Amino acid sequence: MDFFEAVSKRRSIRKYTEEDVSDSIIEKALDAAILAPNSSNTQTWDFYWVKSEDKKASLIQFCLSQSAARTAKHLIVITADPSNWKRSQKPLVNWVESVKAPKQVILYYQKLIPFTYRWGFLNSWALIKWFMFLLAGTVRPMTRGPNTRRDLQEVAIKSAALAAENFVLAISAQGYSTCMMEGFDEVRVKKLLKLNRSARVVMVISVGRESERGTWGPQFRLPKTDVVHIL
Repeated sequence: MDFFEAVSKRRSIRKYTEEDVSDSIIEKALDAAILAPNSSNTQTWDFYWVKSEDKKASLIQFCLSQSAARTAKHLIVITADPSNWKRSQKPLVNWVESVKAPKQVILYYQKLIPFTYRWGFLNSWALIKWFMFLLAGTVRPMTRGPNTRRDLQEVAIKSAALAAENFVLAISAQGYSTCMMEGFDEVRVKKLLKLNRSARVVMVISVGRESERGTWGPQFRLPKTDVVHIL
């Protein structure tokens, strides 16, 4: 199956058959997910493959017991946590040094990433960053953030969403189906996964073989002329 066929076949499937999906299918899709583009390569995502029957039962309940969760053979939770920059910084610095990257790239990971990804107690560091960006922006084009913890969570969520897209397309390319669920109790899911305060649950993805009644109808999209703007 080529890329464009995988894209066109991907649908949000609400009900799956009883057919098993081998672990190797999920492993291959996870390998694709972690190759997704992400902000500054900080890889602030995490992927929770919920295989324990007890935890899976709880997760189904926390996904409001919707059929896409109840009938799934696998459930994957994708999370985003901006504090994960600390996990990736040292390996990234070691890597850019080992490949003899330009000095500005090494300094970027040594200095700019810690500056960017900190928000401080009660967002105190965020206020300093906001003021610095405001002043610099008066004389030249300048990024205006991210500053607060919420801003940084948004950056991490974007990266995690890109990984989610890679994951579902990889599942589609292997002939199986997914549903990217946003309907869940985030407080309970975070507690189940033992996530810290700065982490966000981006989505829960179910995987299975589409049943005959897996979708409500044909795919609908607005005309391209409504959403694509050529300037």
